[in-house]
Amino acid sequence: MRETAVVSADDLSFLAGALPAPLRQDRIVSIVEGAPGLVRTAALAAALGTSEVTVRQDLAALELEARIRRVRGGAVRLGVTSGERPLEETAIEHQVEKAAIGRAAADLVRSGQCVVLDVGTTPAAVATALVARTDLTDLTIVTNSLTTALALEPAVPRFTVVVTGGTLRPLQHSLVAPFMGAVLPAIAADVAFIGGTGLDVEHGLTNVNLPETEAKRMLAATARRTVVVADGSKFGRAHLGVVRPLQDIDVVVTAGTTADAVAPIRAAGVRVVVADGDGTAAPDGRKATA
Repeated sequence: MRETAVVSADDLSFLAGALPAPLRQDRIVSIVEGAPGLVRTAALAAALGTSEVTVRQDLAALELEARIRRVRGGAVRLGVTSGERPLEETAIEHQVEKAAIGRAAADLVRSGQCVVLDVGTTPAAVATALVARTDLTDLTIVTNSLTTALALEPAVPRFTVVVTGGTLRPLQHSLVAPFMGAVLPAIAADVAFIGGTGLDVEHGLTNVNLPETEAKRMLAATARRTVVVADGSKFGRAHLGVVRPLQDIDVVVTAGTTADAVAPIRAAGVRVVVADGDGTAAPDGRKATA
């Protein structure tokens, strides 16, 4: 007796590329809405059996219809209420300022130190600037950011890069609790570079996401000094989670801000380094050291 083969929808996935555009776009929306964060263009192309060019065209059409939100590298679902945005989206904002902050922050580091780098696009700029400083040797860098760890890889073996471990958050490519704290108690760092989404006098450094906030607190607690890296758009804002009050912040490195915005932070006793075009200028014109 001849058996009849049963063909599942998955077995026909190779035909996805032949789907009419409306059906393909419906499938894209379904995938994006079911994802916890960013869905990359390459992943959508693989899932649909079509080209990345076609997916980009579909994403453009879907964004016009307000069905998804395009970001650099892919798309995210609409209706995220936390105010937190994907790393790829914030990476294209204030790029000049972040690069200047990165260089100024890297100037605070000396060879032989242990440095903690937080997750985020501004700490990632610090990582890039540290790699560019070829005079630095025997540096140990601890991070909970997969993106930052990869950015630091070209400097190995000049640098030793330690990833904290923990639970992956796709939106920021970060590692958070549970299990993030397994490594940190064994580390005594010289300086921690910490980012956030808000900085004001009343609350200090704040962040929109509570798991990320707790991770930032843990990272800062490992270091002798805390340096906040934040562009001018963060000043005067306060968000859900308090990372560090001003009295526990040693230095703020910033760019793209105004004297009026900086004045209250300085008046509270915190040193503020306003990065110039070369990323080396301190408020008094001297180069700072950690």
